[in-house]
Amino acid sequence: MAADVLVTGGTGFIGSSLAKALVDRGDHVRILDNNLRGSTDRLDGYLSRVEYLEGDILDYQTVEDATRGMEVVYHLAYINGTENFYKFPEKVLEVGVKGALNTLDAAMRCGVRRYVVTSSSEVYNEPTRIPTPEDERLVVPDVLNPRFSYGGGKIITELLAIHYTGKTSLETVICRPHNVYGPNMGVGHVIPQLALRLKDLAELSTNDVVEFPILGTGDETRAFCYVLDATDAILLAADQGEHHGIYHVGTEEEVSIRSLAEAIAKHREVPIRIVTSEAASGGPSRRCPSIEKMQVLGYAPQWPLERGLGTTVDWYFESGLSLPASEQAIAR
Repeated sequence: MAADVLVTGGTGFIGSSLAKALVDRGDHVRILDNNLRGSTDRLDGYLSRVEYLEGDILDYQTVEDATRGMEVVYHLAYINGTENFYKFPEKVLEVGVKGALNTLDAAMRCGVRRYVVTSSSEVYNEPTRIPTPEDERLVVPDVLNPRFSYGGGKIITELLAIHYTGKTSLETVICRPHNVYGPNMGVGHVIPQLALRLKDLAELSTNDVVEFPILGTGDETRAFCYVLDATDAILLAADQGEHHGIYHVGTEEEVSIRSLAEAIAKHREVPIRIVTSEAASGGPSRRCPSIEKMQVLGYAPQWPLERGLGTTVDWYFESGLSLPASEQAIAR
């Protein structure tokens, strides 16, 4: 049955994919976004099919106005991108915490039935188990490190979603995405940075083999999830997840950053020699979720890394985007 739904952050990378999927299944979709990091261009062909409100998640009245009449709220508005955690930790926390409070207050006041929030794999820092289950402990290992403005804000968001709503009728579900990627995701993430760095260096190099710098040893691992798989997972959790349920959004295809860089170069047929460096402080050495809980709901990823990586890398090579020569790829 079609529903009236609000997507905050609906012009962002994951938010726009989710909004389009909701439209495709017949829901009436309202989007709230200030386009700080999003763009209505991501809603290609869908902008006329949604109710788009441009506004700031930090303004409570704006949020309440957007929430009124909605049955389900998907709260994705946040400041992502590892570089931003280091550069603007105060803004990351403000948007994270105030955004959660404003959307939850509005949802309770407006009689929303279900509230679905995207958290993050960053809440674990260095997990003690790989693949990591949802009951892994959450950690902020160093409050002085600005990187943890993001993970810390997500932990607060989860606590608010579960406990702040108290004994109200609002049902809440938490999704924890793990390294979601795809075309047009911005440049502040490892796959776009590696792709654009390769493009720039391949154009400038006069050698047969390109010297290809990466941040860290290259042995750090991640499990990447293509955006269409992530969208399917969020919808499954929203529709079938239990109240106060926590669900990983990702895959169990763990890969090292070194092999990721090599796969990108191989896809573009550029010979490279990887040059390692010191890793940024606070980055986990391994990250790979258990998706068993999602699989019980019927989740089955359709985009293995080889398939999604080629599509994504080609998009960035053809995008006209580039990185400054001094930019370093961040293994987020």
